[in-house]
Amino acid sequence: MPGDKSISHRAVMFSALAPGVHRVRGWLQAGDTLATLSVMQALGLRVSQEDGELRIESQGLRSPTWPRLDCRNSGTTMRLLSGLLAGAGIEAVLDGSDQLRRRPMRRVTEPLRRMGAQIEDTEGRAPLHIRPAALHGVEHHLPIASAQVKSALLLAGCFAEGETVVHEPARSRDHTERMLLAMGAPLRLSEDRRTCAIQGPATRLQSLDVMVPGDFSSAAFLIVAATLAPGSEVSLQQVNLNPTRIGLLHILQRMGASIEIADLAETSGGEPLGTLIVRPAALRATQVGGEEIPLAIDELPILALAATQAEGETVIRDAAELRVKETDRIAQVCDILRAFGAEVEELPDGMIIRGPRPLRGAHLSSRGDHRLGMLIAVAGLIARGETILEDEACIADSFPGFATILARLGAKIG
Repeated sequence: MPGDKSISHRAVMFSALAPGVHRVRGWLQAGDTLATLSVMQALGLRVSQEDGELRIESQGLRSPTWPRLDCRNSGTTMRLLSGLLAGAGIEAVLDGSDQLRRRPMRRVTEPLRRMGAQIEDTEGRAPLHIRPAALHGVEHHLPIASAQVKSALLLAGCFAEGETVVHEPARSRDHTERMLLAMGAPLRLSEDRRTCAIQGPATRLQSLDVMVPGDFSSAAFLIVAATLAPGSEVSLQQVNLNPTRIGLLHILQRMGASIEIADLAETSGGEPLGTLIVRPAALRATQVGGEEIPLAIDELPILALAATQAEGETVIRDAAELRVKETDRIAQVCDILRAFGAEVEELPDGMIIRGPRPLRGAHLSSRGDHRLGMLIAVAGLIARGETILEDEACIADSFPGFATILARLGAKIG
């Protein structure tokens, strides 16, 4: 599997927190992570690649020669970088593609302003203009669990005077906490992991030596493909099995999926990983919502496809966050599945899928959304007739080589 996108973003960005040489093995070279790499090089990191290893020399951040930093299509880059630059006192403008400019940024800029950050947004969206300011620790209560917002605030807290505390209503991805702890940061976590706090300014952090496990969010598309395509058996090796990432795994197992976990291990950065062996299985419908949503938010589109082949009525609720991703993924997923012949009802915060329904081939566009592109491709594997996917290049934002891997597994792709 390609390297984990969330960890790859953070490994490059967090290198700016500690002077020295950082090493990252298995780094994901994809559209979104290359946006982060390019921005961080503009901010002073010296990066080289050799034998599959990223070598990063860091002497801290410097003001960019050209103050407009292009985050391209990556929301993770923009949101996390806003916290890093606000804390480090670097003046810059964060901008990106038209698609990124449509995504909400006030959820990050407002709590950063409470810490003293000087950030101007554009009606709650990018471009973001960040100016130097002294930050102070603040206690934040996030209305929605968000790993990106939490990470931006913790990065700012590394530079702020005093303690920065972040409370979430449910657990979200904890790659930031694991990586900061591996660097020796003064971070404390509550027993339920919904609250984290960092004492700033955090100095004397250690260099990173990270092995990036395979991306579970990318693996999710192959997991569902192997579950639905008759006669399949797929082994996915060294996949990240962080408990804050594998909500889909537990949901599919509850639906009756045949997923065997083997070769459990742990990376030097404290990330669990293992092998997933997937075979076809008859699925039954389920209810998905509440605290499961943050643990499966990026996998809900492909879960919806699985639900079209499950016996009964699957209901996904509490997932309004899907509407402010690269596209409105609730509306778009419903449209895509209906085009394949599925029975889907759109809800304000989710959808109802009734199954099982036979699918027929369709001619569709990814809408420039990498996860929708992969959803259409996997649906085409089990649909009768030919499926044509347009604008497939965006899949490389997170899963370069996706079509090649599908073909190697036996898919007929022209």
